[in-house]
Amino acid sequence: MLLSRRLLAAVTTASALALAGCQSAPPPVIPAAFTPLGVSAPYLSADVIGGSRSRAAKMRAAKIRPLSPAMAAAYMANFDSELRRQTAGIGLDVLRVGDAIVVRIPAAFTFDAGSAGVKPQFDATLLEIARTVKTRNQTFVDVLAHTDTTGTSQVNEALSQKRAAAVATYLVGHGVAKARIASRGYGESAPLYLPDDTETKKAGNRRVEIRLVPYRG
Repeated sequence: MLLSRRLLAAVTTASALALAGCQSAPPPVIPAAFTPLGVSAPYLSADVIGGSRSRAAKMRAAKIRPLSPAMAAAYMANFDSELRRQTAGIGLDVLRVGDAIVVRIPAAFTFDAGSAGVKPQFDATLLEIARTVKTRNQTFVDVLAHTDTTGTSQVNEALSQKRAAAVATYLVGHGVAKARIASRGYGESAPLYLPDDTETKKAGNRRVEIRLVPYRG
């Protein structure tokens, strides 16, 4: 915790100096504690939401061509590199989980407490992601939303479902094909920190993830 506080203090000081030296605010910087969040949760390696067979049928109906097995690895590697370049400095985690890509968006960019409305900071972040995701259309797009353990499990599940749906709707509204997208709220059931007994851990558990899985023939 001491190291995290020092890192956060350093980030805060640097941000203040940057603001003093220029007219426009720099991209928001997130605490270093968000950076090393893990990728071992079982839900990240599970099949796509709704099942790959059903989702592939929707992709075919939308006339989206699948990737050949020979093309898939290079396609996802290029996609990964493109996302990292486009989101550099924004404060997101772009992670590889098997052959999929997970864009993990921490609490600082997502929603106000108790709200499923996309706030302005998150709007700008999502727009950058949508611009790349819509051009790489040979992927399934899963939107996953999570909460911390504050409140009841029923309330948290309902809130996370609304948040996941709000992000999915945003992506569709900015050019990502609806046939590619599914959403799911996990509530408090898939924490990255357990127990989330500090505010930093709670903030880490409140997150949205966009999982991009290759659509193969």
